[in-house]
Amino acid sequence: MLHLSYHFIFPAILIAIFYRKHWQRSYLIIMATMLVDLDHLLANPIYDPTRCSIGFHPLHTTIPIIAYFLLSLFPKTRLIGLGLLIHMGLDSIDCQMTNGIWFTL
Repeated sequence: MLHLSYHFIFPAILIAIFYRKHWQRSYLIIMATMLVDLDHLLANPIYDPTRCSIGFHPLHTTIPIIAYFLLSLFPKTRLIGLGLLIHMGLDSIDCQMTNGIWFTL
């Protein structure tokens, strides 16, 4: 449950520091990137607390993560890319804390 709250807290901190002027729109865009977890619906079982999502779910693999990084380089897509990278980073930290690994091979 703590892991899930980080997906709301860390983006809020980022927005408060760097996007204060348009914080509502910016936070909404970053929160929309959490829909990347819809790829969990493709797994059986849908939720497994011992499964590392990085490297397992299709939108949590290397090629999409590289695309998320590229999105973060351009001003028009920067918030989307940052939101997705924050999400992947937090999921990777969760993998390390629960399973002792950073990603699934």
